[in-house]
Amino acid sequence: MKILVAEDDQISRKLLSTTLKQFGHEVQAFDNGADAWDAFDASPVRVIVSDWLMPKLDGLDFCRKVRKRSATEYTYFILLTANVQGKDTYMEAMNAGIDDFLAKPLDRDQIWMRLRVAERILKYATVIQDLESMLPICSYCKKVRDDNNYWQQVETYLSKRTGTSFSHSVCPTCYTNKVKPELDKIKKVEPR
Repeated sequence: MKILVAEDDQISRKLLSTTLKQFGHEVQAFDNGADAWDAFDASPVRVIVSDWLMPKLDGLDFCRKVRKRSATEYTYFILLTANVQGKDTYMEAMNAGIDDFLAKPLDRDQIWMRLRVAERILKYATVIQDLESMLPICSYCKKVRDDNNYWQQVETYLSKRTGTSFSHSVCPTCYTNKVKPELDKIKKVEPR
């Protein structure tokens, strides 16, 4: 996996990067949240390991930006904590979108276990995203089924979700195969 690391402490950053590389991962490491965000925004990854307290952009604000970025596959976000935090602080982190926590000093086994969980969750997130992106459409009338099992015209369904307006026309193939033969029939029947 490609993993983005944001850690302002040089020794911790080097230790984490080396460990992740030894596990076979590709690592991008940054010493602050702002640079890490810029890298993520330019080329999103599926796993981020970030320190909580960093200059320029802390771990929670970094996570919030990741969660708000549109059209991005789900990113598993692990937050590094230097000391034991209280329940309220952890709740704030969870509300920001943090998936998991790793305590410092770093433990190789803990990192490995967290990454195994991340891989499993990301696999399921991809499956769910694929299933949610499928649009059930009737083979006969071409109506679409919504989440409430209500069947409606494709145009209505898309308009409600995207605000798209539609105009109707006939493509050249359908004109040749459907419309023109009907027009020819009408011309034969019309009195001259």
